[in-house]
Amino acid sequence: MTDVSAKGVWCPVLTPLDDDLKPDAKRFVAHGRRLLDHGCDGLAILGTTGEANSFSVDERIALTEAAVEGGLPVDRLMAGTGCCALTDTVRLTRHALEMGIRNILALPPFYYKPNTDQALFHSFEAVIQKLGTADFRLFLYHFPKLSGVPVTPGLLERLIDAYPETTAGVKDSSGDWSNTKALIERFPTISIFPGTETLLLPALEAGGAGCITASANVNAAAIRKVYDAHEQGDPAAARLQDEITEVRKILQLRPMIPVMKALIANARNDPAWRRVRPPLLELPAAEGRALEDELAGIDFRLAA
Repeated sequence: MTDVSAKGVWCPVLTPLDDDLKPDAKRFVAHGRRLLDHGCDGLAILGTTGEANSFSVDERIALTEAAVEGGLPVDRLMAGTGCCALTDTVRLTRHALEMGIRNILALPPFYYKPNTDQALFHSFEAVIQKLGTADFRLFLYHFPKLSGVPVTPGLLERLIDAYPETTAGVKDSSGDWSNTKALIERFPTISIFPGTETLLLPALEAGGAGCITASANVNAAAIRKVYDAHEQGDPAAARLQDEITEVRKILQLRPMIPVMKALIANARNDPAWRRVRPPLLELPAAEGRALEDELAGIDFRLAA
């Protein structure tokens, strides 16, 4: 059986950009350190929030190397490697493993649709076979709103049966509590993470692992308090959950990547943080002012 060792509050790390719109390794590593200091158990690098699918394979490899060489602990990293092309997924996964990162977060190949469980199982199995090792932890990334390709219970069953030591969990970014709850109940031997902190306490109460949430980029300490309160049996957990849910509701009123980058830019007096890779657009100034007013209305202010 898989050891459910990945748990807690994980942050899909934003990717800051330089003036040529390339990943800024120095700012990336510094931000990752802050997130760990603010209570994150781990960092998911180069996922959706990290704009991974807007970067080339070479750019993703270079940033992964910078993260490890910059001192971010490999046992607290989860590398996003899922691509449409089998060879790209294999190359990124092999590189992450060579760097010492054993937690792998993978979208299913998402261009050709529809896909059967058999087709997707064959795709993941092909990656494992081409790597020549099953000695890593595979977390499947369920985000049907963007990928258009769901990670189904049937696919999970096939992978767990064939690769029980490798299939480690799911990041469920569907936002559908009924789906997350069903996965937690059906697959108790793997880590099920909702992709939003709004479901953190319900997931923990149902036996889930924690959450992997973009909002941790700007609200990690408060999200951590919910996790800790639940672990300690503190009745304040429900109130703390309401507070982080209120923040998330405001953050997601606008495109979240530009929103969080704008908040960080303002808090750190670092305009470079506003940059996003096309096709994303920076948050307009007027929207930024409205956002700040809305957050001030609930007494939220991002610490530098």
